[in-house]
Amino acid sequence: MAIHRLTPRKVATAGSGKYEDGGGLRLVVSNSGSKKWVLRFTLNGKRREMGLGSYPDVGLADARAKASEYRQQASENIDPIEARRIELEAIPTFTICAARFIRSHRRGWKNAKHARQWVSTLKTYARPVIGSKLVDSIETKDILEILKPIWATKTETAKRVQGRIENILDFAAAHKYRNRVNPARWRGHLDMLLPKPSKLRTVKHHPAMSYTEVPAFMEELKKNGSVSASALRFLILTATRTSEVLKAQWSEIDLENAVWKIPPERMKTRREHRVPLTEVMLTDLNALPRLDGNPYLFSGARYGKPLSNMALLQLMRGMGYGVNGSRGDAVPHGFRSSFRDWSGEVSSFPRDVAEMALAHVIENKVEAAYRRGDLFEKRRKMMQAWCNYIDNSLADAEILILNYKK
Repeated sequence: MAIHRLTPRKVATAGSGKYEDGGGLRLVVSNSGSKKWVLRFTLNGKRREMGLGSYPDVGLADARAKASEYRQQASENIDPIEARRIELEAIPTFTICAARFIRSHRRGWKNAKHARQWVSTLKTYARPVIGSKLVDSIETKDILEILKPIWATKTETAKRVQGRIENILDFAAAHKYRNRVNPARWRGHLDMLLPKPSKLRTVKHHPAMSYTEVPAFMEELKKNGSVSASALRFLILTATRTSEVLKAQWSEIDLENAVWKIPPERMKTRREHRVPLTEVMLTDLNALPRLDGNPYLFSGARYGKPLSNMALLQLMRGMGYGVNGSRGDAVPHGFRSSFRDWSGEVSSFPRDVAEMALAHVIENKVEAAYRRGDLFEKRRKMMQAWCNYIDNSLADAEILILNYKK
């Protein structure tokens, strides 16, 4: 029986269909392009199949190793499917339990970057201490050994690590791998042993350009003419986040009613955010090229893709801004702070209108319970005043502000 017919390249480039590696190991590629490993074996005269995982999570070498192990079990009259089930029901180590938690939850996370951050922080801070420990043997002293060295110096990271370990141990308890007493729980447990993060953490804001310098900067962007410059102008005018702008699609833009509706899945708050579009914004949008097969406002170099996440940052670096920049350390996200400073120091719009414009969550639960609308029409007047200020039409901006009615 010939085995090892496939090559890593063949696996990586395989189109839809079934590909035999030999020895019962098969690669199955769906029409959508997803790939999975399947092992076919005979037990007690009956043909059976079992999945070995999806590619690329399970590579060719790993799939062959698993297939060899399960073939050996079948030759000894051991049902490999049942043997695997029993193995999975055994108490796992923290590393194995963490991997299972991530696999079962990653589809609900906003993006792949979030999953990578989970893996990275757990690998760096948790695994050296509890990675090889069975989840039912992890105690409070283990958690403190992980957190104490970084609690005061890397407070935000430490709090995320704590929350992630807490979730994994809750996951373990739900699967009856351990009791429900969670040594990583913050409220009522670790909060008695560690200082509150709010007492330690110094919030590091994104470097921002002074709002007084924004009009001149916008004039530079007008002369640039690149897609990146257009995207950065739109970001500044709308006071939105980089990812919200770069992934904006034409289907979200209502030119007739002058509204940009950002869907919940693309918002940090997981709520739809309506952005009022001013005449300046509409003029910029209408000047953008629309490419066949590309749904994005700001098309990237790759077919059907938006600009890269680094495009705006690279543009500003080329203009002398950013880390060690000759003209300052401002970054794209900092323009939200520029807008907020302008709204507080120049305009007379109420604070809650500015907070709504920035799509900030209302932290006061009582206030949030009574807040039903999104102050859209008030925000439209505010964004018009902001655009006028940027275009140096200060007189018009002052008139709008004076005519503003609460």
